[in-house]
Amino acid sequence: MNAKSLRSHILFVLVGLLLIFGAPSMLSDFRLSLLAKYLCFAILAIGVDLSWGYGGMLALGQGVFFGLGGYCMGMYLKLKSAGPGQLPDFMTWSGVDKLPALWKPFRYAWFALPMAVLLPAFVAWMLGSLIFRQRVRGAYFAILTQALAVAFVTLLVGQQGLTGGTNGLTNVRELLGLNLRDSGDRHALYLIVVGVLGVVFIIARQLVRSRYGRLLVAVRDGEDRVRFLGYDPAKVKTSAFAISAGMAGLAGALFVPVVGIISPALLGVVPSIEMVIWVAVGGRATIYGAALGAVVVNWAKTNLSERYPSGWLYFQGALFVIVMMFAPRGLAGIRSTVSGTVAHLRARFDWRDRAPGAGSATEVIDRAEAVA
Repeated sequence: MNAKSLRSHILFVLVGLLLIFGAPSMLSDFRLSLLAKYLCFAILAIGVDLSWGYGGMLALGQGVFFGLGGYCMGMYLKLKSAGPGQLPDFMTWSGVDKLPALWKPFRYAWFALPMAVLLPAFVAWMLGSLIFRQRVRGAYFAILTQALAVAFVTLLVGQQGLTGGTNGLTNVRELLGLNLRDSGDRHALYLIVVGVLGVVFIIARQLVRSRYGRLLVAVRDGEDRVRFLGYDPAKVKTSAFAISAGMAGLAGALFVPVVGIISPALLGVVPSIEMVIWVAVGGRATIYGAALGAVVVNWAKTNLSERYPSGWLYFQGALFVIVMMFAPRGLAGIRSTVSGTVAHLRARFDWRDRAPGAGSATEVIDRAEAVA
């Protein structure tokens, strides 16, 4: 293990210990719940980074997969809250007198919990198989996923008796024996979210470092060249897209018991674009950067809205602009950006003192940028 890898392992352990032992002791129950929500978003951001940062697939409809996982979990929790033989409250208000067939399998945890991950992954795999075989990419792919998000939200809103309509699924109380309104059980739920985030982080990190990860990056940088070498880019991209969707579904499934609601307002085009912004701010093609970006952006969103309720959107927009202007590689790339800037300035101001034969000023600067 080299020094860089050792430092990253130590940092991972320290961050994990801080989240497990530090946060519950330093934060109130309300703030701890907010942090748990941010960590759910971090899981989602890792999936977005896998497909966009490493695979070059800009999906503007990731909210669909987040929503599929959330609704799978929400259906299970609503049936548990209603009790045996009873209908969820919103169905009673909507005039539904019999449990729809679609809901019946979600009475069982062994079905609902795996489906929260498998259903989004399957939908993404089917969608990717159709799209990538036609060599649809770039802006066209982004528009298609955006249209999918619009259609999904419209479907949810239109099926009041089946999905809860605009209100979504609310008022959940219990998850696998945990009372979601009890402080101690909510601490346990927070630790579950931390553990799942750690597992997802490790899986994603090993995946991008594997042979498949290198092939995924090669497809991103030169899809036609990879095809000429005998690989099928459509299969590579479809696999990454499905894994990303599965992570989004897992994040949605954890989000519901943490926040207590899943509704169409959380799944549309605007939330899906925000998910991409998290990764852009944190740093593309850096797993830890994506997770960091999700936490930082949502933390800033909460705090700015509390302190400046009438103008917090302007501050949030300024935050995005500043990061993109002065740290184009995101928060994860600040160190390399600063190092490159320092080397560039040093070469520019010191080129007159170079040794004979060192080359022109432009050559010195170019060499400094290459080293940085």
